[in-house]
Amino acid sequence: MSGVTKAQVLVALSKVMDPEIQKDLVTLKMIKDIEISDSQVSFTVELTTPACPLRHQIQKDAENAVLALEGVEKVEVKLGARVQADEKIKDLSIKNIIAIGSGKGGVGKSTIAVNLAVALAKCGAKVGLMDADIYGPNVPKMMGVTALPPTPENKKIQTAEAYGVKVMSIGFMVATGQPLIWRGPLLHSAIKQFLMDVDWGDLDYLIVDLPPGTGDVQLSLVQTVPLSGGVVVTMPQQVSFDDAARAAAMFKKLEVPILGVVENMSYLEMEDGSLRRIFGEGGGEDLARMASAPLLGSIPIDERIRAGGDQGEPVVAADPDSQGAKALTALAESIAARMSMENLE
Repeated sequence: MSGVTKAQVLVALSKVMDPEIQKDLVTLKMIKDIEISDSQVSFTVELTTPACPLRHQIQKDAENAVLALEGVEKVEVKLGARVQADEKIKDLSIKNIIAIGSGKGGVGKSTIAVNLAVALAKCGAKVGLMDADIYGPNVPKMMGVTALPPTPENKKIQTAEAYGVKVMSIGFMVATGQPLIWRGPLLHSAIKQFLMDVDWGDLDYLIVDLPPGTGDVQLSLVQTVPLSGGVVVTMPQQVSFDDAARAAAMFKKLEVPILGVVENMSYLEMEDGSLRRIFGEGGGEDLARMASAPLLGSIPIDERIRAGGDQGEPVVAADPDSQGAKALTALAESIAARMSMENLE
């Protein structure tokens, strides 16, 4: 045995900070399974989300801190994850419910929701995707699923599944091309059933794709279950800002924490590397300031994002090395980190 003790290892790790949360790993109870054998030390850092954007920095900082101890020659740092739960959610085995909203249609809200869900699942999280957009339930097409599996007798409704994500959509309930003309009470019943009567299983994150605007679905959702956080999708131009501002105001009025703002279709990268701001610029930054929330990401105009949605192959899965996929994956990591911070606070 070396002279190093577990207590010394913990003291060393108490000086390593989680850069996002700004607390040390020991205070956050992230250090597990310390093992010491001769001059070798191994332990696990249990992150607050498997989608932690700074996981490799935390791993390296922890390794260096313990290597600095006298008598230690080798350090093995494993990464685990235990997603922080929103303690307001009582009646479901879902740790966090994140709503994706916008003030108007056509800003790519469903595209963001779908790729966010798939990116989180790729990181190792247990993810569900609920399509509550009654006016344009596009999630089934974008996820490449057409129907729900049969519901066993005396069991809850079964979800579809694609790319490691459990999927439920109003689109499964109506024929293709048929308009959905539902009023308040029926909408409330449907939203409640989607949450309470569906077999979601244990989820780290349920991503909810809201309809545009600030109507009955949003109210029904909040009346049924607490929302852990909201994300507002906008575009760069002023008219999109004006509409998205209403969505941000809705989240605030309903006391839903705004995790941040996403500026979609932000720019087009040209062959020479220059950026064209086709839809103007500044809308995302202005909205973030107005909402007192961070700008979580600027998603480029990328034909592969559009093609992925049309073909039922989300770009983060179909073409993960593309510019758009990288931006969407970084966005998913930022949202997961913000959700962890919100729960810890």
